[in-house]
Amino acid sequence: MKSKSGMVAVQAVARRRVETIEAPMPAPGDGEVLVRTEFASICGSDLHQIWHGWNIRDWPQPPGYPGHEGVGQVVESRSPGFDAGDHVLLVPHFLISRCFAAYQAVHARYLVKLPDGPARKHLLMAQQLGTVIWGARQLPHLVGKTCVVVGQGSAGLFWDFVLRRAGAERIIAVDPVAHRLGVGKLLGAHEVVQSSGSETAQAINDLTGGQGADIVIEAVGSTPTLSQAFDLVKPAGTVVLFGLPESDGPVPFRFDAFFRKRCTAYTCHGSQDEPGLVAVRQALDWIASGQIDMGRITTHTLPAARAQEGFELAAGPGPSVVKVTLTF
Repeated sequence: MKSKSGMVAVQAVARRRVETIEAPMPAPGDGEVLVRTEFASICGSDLHQIWHGWNIRDWPQPPGYPGHEGVGQVVESRSPGFDAGDHVLLVPHFLISRCFAAYQAVHARYLVKLPDGPARKHLLMAQQLGTVIWGARQLPHLVGKTCVVVGQGSAGLFWDFVLRRAGAERIIAVDPVAHRLGVGKLLGAHEVVQSSGSETAQAINDLTGGQGADIVIEAVGSTPTLSQAFDLVKPAGTVVLFGLPESDGPVPFRFDAFFRKRCTAYTCHGSQDEPGLVAVRQALDWIASGQIDMGRITTHTLPAARAQEGFELAAGPGPSVVKVTLTF
């Protein structure tokens, strides 16, 4: 979508407020590709930046930022690896991402050609699924392990799927929304806990016979769930902090539990920096071959003109909302 003078873009203009504007068209530099965006999905990290101000120093932000999950078609290429007309997945580094815009100039290293056939709105999910695959490769051996996945948004649901494929013996999904827990069971969770508060720890304690989980995935990105993850893990277990906190200020957590249990904790992001984008390509292959049902993930699609509504829907979330996608 463009006019003679510019293009349509979504711009974060203030905390919890985006506007659909006309912005200047980008021009690709050496090694870059100009892509016409078709779909861009709203990630939880986008909400943490726009809704809570994580990593935001001033407003407004650049048009298109911080969208980093997109698919589109090549319009002009200054890279030998891509030609006009190619359909591509965009996986830019989130600090330079502009997927919430009708056109983007993206370095070729952040693009992957899409296979023909599957719905491109479904292939779009390979960015986040690829990040989960990349993160799971850093985990200890999963066969015979009990895993707890806190949060059943799209990221948590992808963790259910990947952990199950990797051989985890028991996956317990935690979320306050019943619909999401139902999807979690379809994608790989063995058991579910409908909870969002202090009762979660007691439920996991009961389900594990007081042992705790070998691995806890925190896929919400809130201070309470980040801290709670250390209550859910067993001694010498592993905690993956996949979700961003609400702000980039100090985040309190249960250091006593972390210290006492001698557990390992690490963050997980940056799959786009993996040489060859191997995890992202694996995700595309799983989606294209029908091994994961993305129809249960991509629940809501809105035009870019309704971006504010889309962000509010994603931030809700409503009882049936999993992933919100914008069209350009």
